Formats: sequence, structure tokens, C-alpha cells
Amino acid sequence: MRDHIQFYLGDQHYRLSDITPETTVLDWLREACHRTGTKEGCNEGDCGACTVLVVRLENNQLTWKAVNACIQFLWMLDGTQLFTVEDLRSPDGVLHPVQQAMVDLHGSQCGFCTPGFVMSMVAYSKKAEASAKETDINDALAGNLCRCTGYAPIVKAMKQALLAPHDKFEQEQSKIITRLTALQNADMAEINTPRGSISLPRTADELASAYQNAPNATLVAGATDVGLWVTKRLQTLPHVISVSGAQDLKKIEHRPDGLWIGAATPYAEAQKDITTLFPDAGEVIRRIGSAQVRNVGTVCGNIGNGSPIGDGPPLFIAAGATLHLRRGETRRALPLENYFLAYGQQDRQEGEFIEGILIPYPEPNLRYRAYKVSKRFDQDISAILGVFAFTMDGNGVITKARIAFGGMAATPKRASVTEAALVGKRWDEHALSAAREAIQVDFAPLSDMRGSEWYRRTVAANLLTRCFAETTKMPQQPETRLAGWKEDVHG
Repeated sequence: MRDHIQFYLGDQHYRLSDITPETTVLDWLREACHRTGTKEGCNEGDCGACTVLVVRLENNQLTWKAVNACIQFLWMLDGTQLFTVEDLRSPDGVLHPVQQAMVDLHGSQCGFCTPGFVMSMVAYSKKAEASAKETDINDALAGNLCRCTGYAPIVKAMKQALLAPHDKFEQEQSKIITRLTALQNADMAEINTPRGSISLPRTADELASAYQNAPNATLVAGATDVGLWVTKRLQTLPHVISVSGAQDLKKIEHRPDGLWIGAATPYAEAQKDITTLFPDAGEVIRRIGSAQVRNVGTVCGNIGNGSPIGDGPPLFIAAGATLHLRRGETRRALPLENYFLAYGQQDRQEGEFIEGILIPYPEPNLRYRAYKVSKRFDQDISAILGVFAFTMDGNGVITKARIAFGGMAATPKRASVTEAALVGKRWDEHALSAAREAIQVDFAPLSDMRGSEWYRRTVAANLLTRCFAETTKMPQQPETRLAGWKEDVHG
């Protein structure tokens, strides 16, 4: 057991033990280190002005991730290398290729958002699969907002920076690996101060023991939700237990019965495998938050918080996923849709946590469609998320159906009446009409700032029509997608 965390900020090593559970990376950088290049904008992980670069050693390889410092807690830096915009210039004064490109192509005006953009651009340039395609660059920068320059010169700067043969970090790679290797510690950290306690288990067994002993503690994986409790609600966190430090929960496995995603796995790492099985689910995941959010926000954390408008649960409910929970040495599994009991209530016992989710492989002839409806394409909360999964026989008769919605009820919910109206019916205009009527029985949505009851009912029915248009051979089929991939039937 240790009573501290360790990490590097630039070339400076830090070993900290007198920290609070609520201290954010942003506040520590600005107030304790006087690194004011990292800006506070929205303070909720939306604008990207506070973006920093966090480097980890995973499987003897460095991973470079853009992270929103405003909703990352300081203790989450344990075992990492942190870089801010102040670290980019070389000792001889030469700018980083991204910085030079922003200067050359006039990518900055007021400059407030610029450090965050630059850090996201550096993180993107470190990805092995980074490309100069505008769609890929737009995805990488969707979490950074600019009010004055406009995005065209920034995208051009990103393209220019990708042409640079190397940057200072390539020359420092061996040094960073050596540093991080020395920081790797198999011991659990337990930090206790008069202002709160922090438990950083390194394994699922340690997590199970810690949470069983302190069931009132707050479990934190990526903090993309809990971080806002602190910055917006001004809540205190007397005791936090980290999920993301349990390395055996950070697993993606292709098992005989499906795809296993461990509780500590961020969306960014699971996205490729999920997309391979369900391309439409991958398109929705591409729009969950931003790169900064997906880099730390976990698949299971999105389930665990029980939000009725979380984008992940409907995707996996329609796919027939099973949730796996653990309390001490006792484990159980339940269909994902059964986890959500009522608004703010989940089927999780005291001291019980999510270990992972198992997503079954698609059946032959499965049609799977997922549609996210929001006011903005990127960086927006869903008004409605509808997911349709069904199989048909050779005569076009629907043999199985799983339809799930988010934003239509107090929890993510299956449309059971609609499913019953479709199963055993030929997928034609008559079945569509019956399904559109049935979906009005399934849900009694509320009106709020994202949509009225009438709007939600109408859009839910229209999404059925959209699914029908995409899964049948309609004459002069209308275009139904602004962007994204159009799926074929699973074979």
C-alpha cells in the first residue's frame, strides 16, 4: 500500500499525497503550477480550451491522449506523463510543427481557445492512423470550439503539421518510456486526508474489497460525469474509489459468446471492435462527446450512471447485451435492459460494481440500425436515440425484433409493444403502419428543453419509417444519411 501518486509534468517529477478527491488537473495546473496556458472555458468538458496531453505506457507502448483538464481529477494522473502547451517548444526555441502551422496559416485570433486546439492537434498527430482527411480531422477537433477564427485555417494547419517529418517528442520517446516504466507500481494507493480519501486499486479484486468495505464511496472511471458534479454542482466527494486503475478491467476480448468490454475500457479503445460488429453503433459512438471525452469516458461508466439519455445503453440493449456485476467474490449477470429500474434507480446492490458487458455477436440476417437525433451533429446530448435490430426469414417475415430508445422514458427502454407488432409480420407498409401506431403505446415521453412530447412521439415513429426505407428495396429510395456508413445485412 502506498500513500501517494506519482507523475511527470513536462520534465518535473511530482509525488503528491496531500490532495483532495475533488482537485481537478486544470485547477492544479493554474493555481499550484501557474501554468496558465491551459484555459478555463466551459468547465464541463465541452469547449476544449483546457485540453492537455496525457501519455501512458500500455503494453510497452506510449499512448497519447487529449484530455479535458477541467473534469479530470488530479489523482487520475497517477503513473502518467502530462504535457501542457508550455512543453511544446524545443529548448532552442523552435516551435512544435503544430504551433508553427497555426502561425503560418493564421489559425488564431483572440488566442483563448488556441492552446486547447494545439494540444488536440498534437495528440491527433501522434496517432498512428492519423490522416489528412478533413472528416478525420473534424472528428479529432470536434471537442474544441472557436468563436472568432473559424475552423478552416485550423484544419489547414493540421494538414500542414501532419507533413512534418518529426517533432520533439519523437526524440524524447525513449526518455518518456524510461520515466513511465519507473512509475509503474503494482501497489494500491490509499490517500487519506482531513478533506477526503482516495482509493486507487490496481486489480478488480482490490476494487471489490475496497468497495465492499466502503459502499458509500463514489466509484469513478473516466469522471466525464462525476467531474461535473464537482465543477457545476459544487459537490464534495468524501471518498472516491477509482475503477480505471484496475488493469484487468481494461480488457476487450472476443469470447466464443460475444465481445467482452471491461469496466475500465474507454469508448475510444472499444469503438473499433464495436464498429466491426455493429457499424451503426460505431457511428453513434463517433458522436458521443468529443475525442477528449471518449479517451477517458468508459462504456460501462455510461451504463453505470443510469442516465435516461446515455447513448450507449440503447445501442447495447438492442444488441442483446448482458451486464456483469460483482460484489466481493459474488458475481451475477443480467440482461442490460433489466439493470434500469426507474429514473435514478438501477439494479445494483450495496457494494456492487459493474465488471463488464458482454455483447453477443450479430445473428445471420440481422438488420441493425441506430439513429441519434440531436440539435447539433457533434458534441450534443441526444433528444432521442432509436435503435432497431431484427432478423427476417427468406420470405421477408420478421422473426425476431429488439427495439430500444433513449430519451423516450425515465430509463433506456425497449419498445415491447412495437416489437410484438412486428414479429411474425412481413416487413412491408402494413407492418410499418402497425409499428408506428404501436410505438405511441410504448412511450409517454416528457417535454423538456431538447424536445416536446409531440416532437419525441413524432420523431420516434419517423425513425421507424427511416429504418424501413433503409432495410427494404424501395423504388427511388430517399437519402437518409447526412454522414456515416450504410450497413449491409449480416451474413
